[in-house]
Amino acid sequence: MMDRQRVVVEGVLGNARAAGRHVLTAPEGRLIAEAYGIPVPAEGLAEDAEGAVALADRIGFPVALKIISPDIPHKTDAGGVRTGLGSAAEVRAAFTTIVANARAYAPRARIDGVQVQQMVPEGQEVIVGAVTDPTFGKVVAFGLGGVLVEVLKDVTFRLAPASAEDAASMLDGIRAAEVLRGVRGAPAVDRAALVDLIVRTSQLAADFPQIAEVDLNPVFASAGGATAVDVRILLSEGAPPERPRHTREEILAAMRRLMRPRSVAVIGASGTPGKIGHSVMRNLLDGGFPGEIHPVHPTADDILGRKAYRSVRDVPGEVDVAVFAIPAPLVPAALEEAGRKGVPNAVLIPSGFAEAGEHALQQRIVAIGAEWGIRLLGPNIYGYYSTWQDLCATFCTPYDVKGGVALTSQSGGIGMAILGFARTTRTGVSAIVGLGNKADVDEDDLLTYFAEDPHTDCIAMHLEDLKDGRAFVAAARETVPKKPVVVLKAGRTGAGARAAGSHTGALAGDDAVYDDILRQAGVIRAPGLNDLLEYARALPVLPVPRGDNVVVITGAGGSGVLLSDALVDNGLRLMDVPPDLDAAFRRLIPPFGSAGNPIDITGGEPPATYEAALRLGLSDPRIQALVLGYWHTIVTPPAVFAELTGRVVAEFRARGIEKPVVASLAGDTEVEEAAARLFARGVVAYPYTTEKPVAVLGAKYRWARAAGLLRT
Repeated sequence: MMDRQRVVVEGVLGNARAAGRHVLTAPEGRLIAEAYGIPVPAEGLAEDAEGAVALADRIGFPVALKIISPDIPHKTDAGGVRTGLGSAAEVRAAFTTIVANARAYAPRARIDGVQVQQMVPEGQEVIVGAVTDPTFGKVVAFGLGGVLVEVLKDVTFRLAPASAEDAASMLDGIRAAEVLRGVRGAPAVDRAALVDLIVRTSQLAADFPQIAEVDLNPVFASAGGATAVDVRILLSEGAPPERPRHTREEILAAMRRLMRPRSVAVIGASGTPGKIGHSVMRNLLDGGFPGEIHPVHPTADDILGRKAYRSVRDVPGEVDVAVFAIPAPLVPAALEEAGRKGVPNAVLIPSGFAEAGEHALQQRIVAIGAEWGIRLLGPNIYGYYSTWQDLCATFCTPYDVKGGVALTSQSGGIGMAILGFARTTRTGVSAIVGLGNKADVDEDDLLTYFAEDPHTDCIAMHLEDLKDGRAFVAAARETVPKKPVVVLKAGRTGAGARAAGSHTGALAGDDAVYDDILRQAGVIRAPGLNDLLEYARALPVLPVPRGDNVVVITGAGGSGVLLSDALVDNGLRLMDVPPDLDAAFRRLIPPFGSAGNPIDITGGEPPATYEAALRLGLSDPRIQALVLGYWHTIVTPPAVFAELTGRVVAEFRARGIEKPVVASLAGDTEVEEAAARLFARGVVAYPYTTEKPVAVLGAKYRWARAAGLLRT
């Protein structure tokens, strides 16, 4: 930004602040828009009716008149707008009317005059704006505009400043994107002009933290350009709080010692069954943790066969992690001791902090941690598991099935659901981590670590909020090209609860912003808890798809229709089967079967038909993913279908031909065991559902696209 432009904007904002105003007038908004190259109509400010006529003559009829008052933010509500005025007489009459309306609406309002504005040629009404989100900071918005903007709510968001690529994706990201391309003979809008407008608006908001909201509504977009007819700018009440930040190197250094410790101290260790300190000790010992385990207790000499220490400062050598299992009021003093010892990580299990209204107590431990350089996990958590280190630092049930899935949760109850699911499905995990109140360590710290952890192939996170949305997005962008990140964001129904001073602010409900920004970061958003867990279990199993051509092979026509519907619902595309491939499938199936896509081999076919169709689907390079619909029959029992499918898929993978294969199994209870066998052989399979296997496939495709791995 040029110095002259900055001087203009800072001058306008400074004058408004000096006057005690948080809402800029329309002329002030125009000055700022012009400084940033945002197209606005020709206009001027008239103090009387004859001045309005003179301005209209200079600008050229038709014109619009709008009341200008710092005390009337919504002009239309006050009857302070008249449009399409085509003569001097109409301008005089309109001036008198809107001033009278304004005085009647707000008798004490200061009236600076009436804005005379060039009427912009009609086009598609859109809204471009920016808002300060409490989680993500400055975000830019785009959607359909006009008077129905808050009814339609067809709007999308990106982090500000937005790139031209981000802005272009916003044009295609609204439900009415087709309208912008031209419908019913109307010309398409000037996309380049809209992209430029979005980028400039986002840069304005990013450059000036004191700007809380920018609202350009309506913007008239046509084939000839885009013009912001109304510019509304709101200032923030105060500076946003500074959030503490750690460098990537600092995060990795701490998280490596947290997740791969050589020495663990348990503060509040106990030899009495039923106490949290006893359960933590028991799990560490029984889990086979190979490092040093040091119980800390004020009076005990020995706990569970290990020498106990009065204070963590008495423990010999370095301590990588101190697990706290003491009441909340005792934590600050013990944390000070850990700081003097040089312990880099504190795992705070006890509750009784901010979640119980004890905000001062939580702020105190945060301050102690910052003073001594201790990273705090928790408080109010169940602990954590790092299976590849045989570390079970929790008071909950142990778990030791090693694998590639890292799971985190804010809630202890959700954490135990994760544990139960992992145990039932035998899902191998690299870590399960409780985050609780997130006084310090949060999702972006763990993402940074898991991105480089060789034992982790997929990260799944349950979260209720993000302390620092931008830090999370930065960590996700680093992680997604390497491995999938799946998020279950709770609290969707709270969207839009806050009061807002502009259309953009009213549209920026928490969940709407979360949805778009997480997608922008390449994160896969799970709609529910079971989806989060199934995505986490299945994504590492499926190979990366290399193209969009998906083929459905089914033994039941009804399943084929439902599977096709699920494909569309998940953004996937049924392949248009070319004639030669169609003929090849037809040679395999009975005359009363159905080729095309879905391919219905019919339910009465023997295993050989299933196998032949599967082999053809895997061998043809034009097919890039397969969805199988199995129907339980005596001719091809579930166990037989599972065996042949697993064998054929494994054979092709051994030959270097890897394609995602998912299966839906309909039948009696035997299909449950068949689905489990298929999962173990690398085929994501589910009984009694056509939606779930396709949803998992859709999630894999979304990640592949975000990671830049999908050829289009």
